[in-house]
Amino acid sequence: MTARRLSSRVDLSTRLFWRTVGTEIDPGSSRDAWLQAPSNRLGGAGDSWLDDLDAAGFVDDPGAGGLLADMAALDGPGFVAADLDDLVRDFYERTSAWSMDVWSQWNPVFAPGGAFVTRFFGRRVRQLALPTSPMSVSRGMTSTVRVVRRADGSRRGAAWLRTLVSDGSPVYSGFYGVETLPGAEDDQPHVKVAFPLEMGSVQVFLRPSVVDGGALRLLSRSREFGCEGAYITVCSGDRWFASRAPLREEFLVYRDDEYTLRTDHRLSVGPLTALRLHYKLSRVGDS
Repeated sequence: MTARRLSSRVDLSTRLFWRTVGTEIDPGSSRDAWLQAPSNRLGGAGDSWLDDLDAAGFVDDPGAGGLLADMAALDGPGFVAADLDDLVRDFYERTSAWSMDVWSQWNPVFAPGGAFVTRFFGRRVRQLALPTSPMSVSRGMTSTVRVVRRADGSRRGAAWLRTLVSDGSPVYSGFYGVETLPGAEDDQPHVKVAFPLEMGSVQVFLRPSVVDGGALRLLSRSREFGCEGAYITVCSGDRWFASRAPLREEFLVYRDDEYTLRTDHRLSVGPLTALRLHYKLSRVGDS
């Protein structure tokens, strides 16, 4: 059996697993519209989903785009964008104008599993290829933002593409937007990040808050269906299924005592921290 056929069977088996443990959804309905997200066609990988949208004329050229057009889109009962530090807000609204240096640290318990997933899944599908060695991120990541629009020209979201400078390998191909969740205890808008996969996606919903004099905290806890957390969606035949994943994430974006913008990112599996990432963010052209 060729490697390509084996990979195809593994991917099919993975989708069948998530179908079995998941709940059937209809992303085209008002009830499940919060789970709508781009996905790669059969055989697609990496940012081929964006190539398809670009070919259809729905993607702006790379420029000074941000992950969000205006952080005020997140204003709600637990968040007010006007309270954010100016640098934090500028990063999210003008992401293309920022570069990043990255440091990573795995929990030794999860490091072998992380290396396996990155090598045999992440690099093959060019998605969610989490850095497994501090040296792999020692030269930083490239950062490209492209705004995605609807047929009427309105903004649908933003694609954030990141690759390792050291070898050019893709790390993330994410789609960013704002969503209000049906199971949340209030009407607080959340940051939605979707990572398109073949015939499906991984989606993470993060609750924002302002802490420590203007820092941004984004928290994703895996709780009941319809609340903030991580979800996996798959298409099987012409039917869609969604399941919660036991992943938790926390981001803290803040200005340090030397007026440098930084981000601490923690990824947990259940109650245990699996990976910590630290980013130093710099405006392009700043010394």
